Amino acid sequence: MSTEDAPLPTAPRIEGAPPHLLIVRATYYRGVIDGLTDGAQRLLREAGATFETLDIAGAYELPQAIRIAMRGKARFDGFIALGCVVRGETDHYDHICREAMGGLMSVSLQFGLGNGLLTVNSIEQAEARSAADGYNKGAEAAAAALLQIGVARRLGAV
Repeated sequence: MSTEDAPLPTAPRIEGAPPHLLIVRATYYRGVIDGLTDGAQRLLREAGATFETLDIAGAYELPQAIRIAMRGKARFDGFIALGCVVRGETDHYDHICREAMGGLMSVSLQFGLGNGLLTVNSIEQAEARSAADGYNKGAEAAAAALLQIGVARRLGAV
């Protein structure tokens, strides 16, 4: 399924207390990340969830920041990782994407995570996936995190 034919994400209903999430934003592409954040926050508000945001340098640091947050005193029911990596002329793109995605998968095996890390060929692709007037990958990541929180609650894993 591609972004163009995917259903628009909707706010899932979560049993119990309103979930509290941390949105971790790799702000290298500020305009794209702001669009993803708007989508995620809109969906979280619709679901009745609360959230905090944390800005970090880039996509490579996303899993590290979430792991630090997991060790911190603040408690979160889940996390949303937002970032963007645009293909360039070197293999740097491949290394960053592989390590960032691998790190996010490692974190997600321990805790609910919505992955909103865009890996795109052009800034135009990133802008299309972070726009307010259509399918927004930030909203999709928020829906995924909420659904995982719901699964954990239903199965008594929290």
